[in-house]
Amino acid sequence: MRLFDTENLNQIAHTFSRGRWDNIDSYLSNSWNTLWRGTLDTLYMVGFSALFAIIIGTALGIILYITKSGGICEFRAVNRLLSFVVNVGRSIPFVIIIIAVFPLAGLIVGTSIGKTAAIVPLTIAAIPFVARIVEAALAELGHGIIEAAISAGANPVQIIFRVLLPESASGLASGYTITIINLITFSSMAGVIGAGGLGDVALREGYQRFRTDMLIGTIVILVILVQGIQLLGQFISRKLDKK
Repeated sequence: MRLFDTENLNQIAHTFSRGRWDNIDSYLSNSWNTLWRGTLDTLYMVGFSALFAIIIGTALGIILYITKSGGICEFRAVNRLLSFVVNVGRSIPFVIIIIAVFPLAGLIVGTSIGKTAAIVPLTIAAIPFVARIVEAALAELGHGIIEAAISAGANPVQIIFRVLLPESASGLASGYTITIINLITFSSMAGVIGAGGLGDVALREGYQRFRTDMLIGTIVILVILVQGIQLLGQFISRKLDKK
């Protein structure tokens, strides 16, 4: 009787190999699903917070520009008040905004945790940034184009929507791109304290479970997102540039 049966050894090796590869496939599948869900959660938070921040921040930026000294609707008291509020909002670190605003998120969206709740602090943090970007983009136009519009009989509303915004569209696109990229960074920070997204994946799956592959995966996805948004923003800005 042979001590080692070649046929039995081959069968055992085949069974072991098959089980091992099944485990690897399951491992990779679970890792991919976790990263995919984290990516979708990040896009959800960034997308809605960017939309709300751009709408509100653009309105504030326009008001700051037209109410300043020499503006088409000069109102120094309003300008100083809004400027103070915007400066205060920009000076508060995002981590503090998250802690302070999460209870407010419960009143607005019905929950103080998770990806939907994170939209509130993300939006509040981005609004002052957008306001200053819009104000700066409008200030680059100069007074000549505004004076020409006034001479043509345009009222303030027409000047804003037919002159200021169209002429500054390229600069605004660049500013909005920077805002969205910053929101991606902020969303990762929010994920660390339970908001979900790639930040949560990096902390919970990568750091706490010592899974280097998940940490690398989140970094790669974040780099791809930022680079993709940057390239898209540059393309749109060039298309809108009238110079």
